[in-house]
Amino acid sequence: MRKNVLKGTCIGFSIILLSIAAMYLGLALYYGDSFSYGTWINGVYCTGKSINEVNDELLKQCNYTGLTILDSDGKSYAISAQDVGLSFDFAEGLSLYLEKQNPYLWIENLLGEPDGKTFRPVAEYDAEAYEKIVNSFPFFKGKAPNELKVEILKGDTGYYLLDERTHILNEERTKEAIKSAFENCEAVLDLEAEGCYENLPLTKEMEDQISLWQKLSAYQDCGIVYLFGEEKYPIDESVACEFLKLDENGDFVFDGQGNLCTDEEKVYAFVDRLADQYDTVGAARLFHATRGEVVNVEGGIYGNKLDREAEKEYLLSAFLAHKREEHEPVYLQTALKQGQDDIGDTYIEVDMTNQMMYYYEKGELKVETPVVTGNTRLRRGTPTGTNYVYNKERNRVLRGEDYASPVKYWIPVKGAVGIHDASWRSEYGGEIYKTNGSHGCINTPLEEVSKLYDMVEIGTPCVMFY
Repeated sequence: MRKNVLKGTCIGFSIILLSIAAMYLGLALYYGDSFSYGTWINGVYCTGKSINEVNDELLKQCNYTGLTILDSDGKSYAISAQDVGLSFDFAEGLSLYLEKQNPYLWIENLLGEPDGKTFRPVAEYDAEAYEKIVNSFPFFKGKAPNELKVEILKGDTGYYLLDERTHILNEERTKEAIKSAFENCEAVLDLEAEGCYENLPLTKEMEDQISLWQKLSAYQDCGIVYLFGEEKYPIDESVACEFLKLDENGDFVFDGQGNLCTDEEKVYAFVDRLADQYDTVGAARLFHATRGEVVNVEGGIYGNKLDREAEKEYLLSAFLAHKREEHEPVYLQTALKQGQDDIGDTYIEVDMTNQMMYYYEKGELKVETPVVTGNTRLRRGTPTGTNYVYNKERNRVLRGEDYASPVKYWIPVKGAVGIHDASWRSEYGGEIYKTNGSHGCINTPLEEVSKLYDMVEIGTPCVMFY
């Protein structure tokens, strides 16, 4: 009985094995001219498909439009796939892969790569059109290596180093990188990141120029900034480079330690030019008059005046000590404001053509009144210029060769010329000044001059013009 059971078991097991073998061989024959079971390529399921069928499906995924190339300046250039007739084909790679597949070992695919294979297509394009586009890129039109210089030049911002031998495009390497990126369907190629730039070897003369430039760069790096009110005047490279001492041939002069020398006279000359620019005492000013015109006002005693000798001593010492600081210059005379606009928005305006006086405080008109100025027929016309209130007095007697006039408010602005009330007058403005004007002062109605007296401060500019 046991023998019969064992015999039956063996026969059943044999039948199962033969069935599995037949099925396995059947699948092997089925996959003979197509891709084996479990074959994935570029995300496409290829089992049982021919080379042409898989090729067609893979080509549907190819939507490459071309390559964008970025140079080190951030500029971009393009190679359009359409312009070079770019086409793709996976057939060659698929054929090789299919040949490697053993249809009788299809079961290996069950144990193979879970994500399948990744294939790149073979790219074909018009080589002549491609070369024409690539060779037109401007970064391939530089100088030849033997023409590239290293030299020190002088420009509007001081001395600078022209170094044409650093960060040079290696054209051969660049063309290889472009071709590789294009044929591999890359969207962007950054030449900087790809390492397409290099530094070229230097000659001894070039190395000497670089060494000199390092000294010049340090020399020009001045951290002194002049403050003129809200205005800043930095002693930058364009200024500092002019302090260098040169010999009769125009070459740099060095001291015993090999340091660049400073020409003291050039420093002093700069201070004089700076003072000429920012000294405003007696300077001509363009003034926006209340009557709507821009008038040119020259002369007067108001303004700023630098102490040139003190500034020459300071600048030479601070520059040689390599100081880095903001510096307010020393003045022999100061206005209410420093800088080229030293009048500001608080001032007295005397328009002698229209015989009007105005007082503005922080830009707001506080006093507006007709006045009588100096008698022009007798050549006593009130002087023009930008002056200032240098004193204020009450109840003073104004005296001259032929007069003694008591006034309640006296506001002198230039020497014996000032603003005051005139009790002897009943009318102001018009053309009174031409024949019956003052000795040079600005006669003002009592009510208006009293208001001005209470508001105006000593030092306030007074702009006087016709």
